[in-house]
Amino acid sequence: MTEPEDKNLTDRRFYKAEQEAGFAEAQDGTPQTQHPAYRLAFLDSEFLLRDELRPVRFQLELLKPEMLLEEANIGSTLVMYGSARIPAPEHCEAVLATATTPERKAVAERLVAKSKYYEEARKLARTASSCAIVENGMRQFVVCSGGGPSIMEAANRGAQDVGAESLGLNIVLPHEQAPNPYVTPRLSFQFHYFALRKMHFLLRARAVAVFPGGFGTLDEFLELLTLVQTGKMKPIPILLFGKDYWSRVINFEAMAEEGVINPNDTDLFHWCETAEEGWRHIVKFYGLDCG
Repeated sequence: MTEPEDKNLTDRRFYKAEQEAGFAEAQDGTPQTQHPAYRLAFLDSEFLLRDELRPVRFQLELLKPEMLLEEANIGSTLVMYGSARIPAPEHCEAVLATATTPERKAVAERLVAKSKYYEEARKLARTASSCAIVENGMRQFVVCSGGGPSIMEAANRGAQDVGAESLGLNIVLPHEQAPNPYVTPRLSFQFHYFALRKMHFLLRARAVAVFPGGFGTLDEFLELLTLVQTGKMKPIPILLFGKDYWSRVINFEAMAEEGVINPNDTDLFHWCETAEEGWRHIVKFYGLDCG
């Protein structure tokens, strides 16, 4: 006999995937049902990990963070890039103590000298998170980092200082890596593909702060500059912290003199040394009522 609820015009006519998965799990075991070929495709991890399924994995890695961030009412982000090696001020003595040769000591001293940027990253994250800007029910300038240690940790830590949530977009690497403890658990994501991770960094970015860093930071910073320079992305505040460091690493003026960039391309970013200076630039750019 047909149940009354079956006559409701708004009810689903097909079972949800999770229900179908339950039906499949409840099946009696036979040689046919036990073979991998019989598994539902979306429950078959061996199948999903095949090389031919790479386009599907790309799509999943694009969709999952996008859907969860939408559900969390994340409208825009303040993305913070930087080194995974610059120590927090409270760890500087330990870093110096582990330097056993003159060469390592010199490197350790230079890293320790840059620990001030850990503090500035933390302050910037704290300031942005304190403003708690909301538009159309969506939270704006939510702090987003790569989820790792050092400058990334400082970003998430600054948000937590004022009780705010923050994102961490981590990446699977051959060596052990875990999210820093300040990332909001429900906003902590892990990526297999660098390309998808970098896309998610910028999809919601309304400002980006770039602190001293290595290859990864350079990659993220230069891709952002390229996107804005070529018009693929609309201009946003790009805060470049540490002029002494970056001027040693990249000679922007020489690039302009050689004709490979336009002189005004150096206006795509704004030099900063302090969190206060960086936040003022963001406030001025968007005309925010949050100083």
